[in-house]
Amino acid sequence: MEKLKFILSGGGTGGHIYPAVAIANELKSRFPNAEFLFVGAKDKMEMQKVPQSGYKIEGLWIAGLQRKLTFQNAMFPFKLIDSLWKSRKIIKEFKPNVVIGTGGFASGPLLQVANMLTIPTVIQEQNSYPGITNKLLSKKANKICVAYENLEHFFPKEKMILTGNPVRQDLIDIESKKTEAIHNLNLDTNKKTLLVLGGSLGARRVNQLIEKELDNLKALNVQVIWQCGKLYFEDYKKYNSNGNGNFNVQVVAFIDRMDLVYAAADIVISRAGASSVSELCIVGKPVIFIPSPNVAEDHQTKNAKSIVDKKGALMLKESELDSQFSIVFEALLKDSGKQEQLSKNIKQLALPNATKQIVDEIVKLI
Repeated sequence: MEKLKFILSGGGTGGHIYPAVAIANELKSRFPNAEFLFVGAKDKMEMQKVPQSGYKIEGLWIAGLQRKLTFQNAMFPFKLIDSLWKSRKIIKEFKPNVVIGTGGFASGPLLQVANMLTIPTVIQEQNSYPGITNKLLSKKANKICVAYENLEHFFPKEKMILTGNPVRQDLIDIESKKTEAIHNLNLDTNKKTLLVLGGSLGARRVNQLIEKELDNLKALNVQVIWQCGKLYFEDYKKYNSNGNGNFNVQVVAFIDRMDLVYAAADIVISRAGASSVSELCIVGKPVIFIPSPNVAEDHQTKNAKSIVDKKGALMLKESELDSQFSIVFEALLKDSGKQEQLSKNIKQLALPNATKQIVDEIVKLI
């Protein structure tokens, strides 16, 4: 059999990069001598994260359209032409069997060119409300792997397969890691643990909320693992108690061992990016979603709502935090029945075999 070659593209945020890496890892485990190339947007997160995962990456000079008239927008046509030209060069030289896009700016020109050159393409859409890039690409794509139901009015129905989002395999069985997690994270077994997740870059409004609530959390005998994001770490690291005194707050920029923090958590506060939502379904902890209002088409609210509607989580909008948060949090903390119900319901929405299913679909196109 000839040597298989795959190009993957996804980036801008961890939510697009991680699924692409998970798909590549699964392909690699099935075809150990296959060749892989990633394509990302220059100066975005993927240019560091992908090489850290052991894959080569090429950068395109591309960025999204801003919603207002800016110099960046004036440059867009030039960036697009440059990216289409470079994508063509990459594809002609690398000669992939299949091209896979997981969203983000760079996947647009790359998959567009692959479609023009009649190379099979697969789109993996993480959100319950697709972005403009994937909507445009879907007309020519061979397969569209989705994580939510009812996307027929965005994508051609006959091309869609409901697979779920790829998640880290080490999250599948976290219950068995609780003791290791408590030991590793230096936690007090007599306190409840709150895990706060603001996404890979952080979330200003969530950080402001936690800062304001620290005294209240201390009074409730709750210890906090607070991932504030690399953009905000300098502002909030002063709250790190590192186990000093009787109140434990651990402030971190980024979490490497997600399996351990999930295992230790009793309650999770999280943004509602697609990858986070999929992970939280598998982990099955009680969650309060605080969707980011600053994303395209408000898709985080739609992602969270799809879980809340099935009684699998609670949701607070940013505008409700000052008036509602302490009431909602305290009520949940003191109601173990409610915690169990949320855990049970969110777990039923998990699709743990997503990566394998997506790769099955890719293999059919070879």
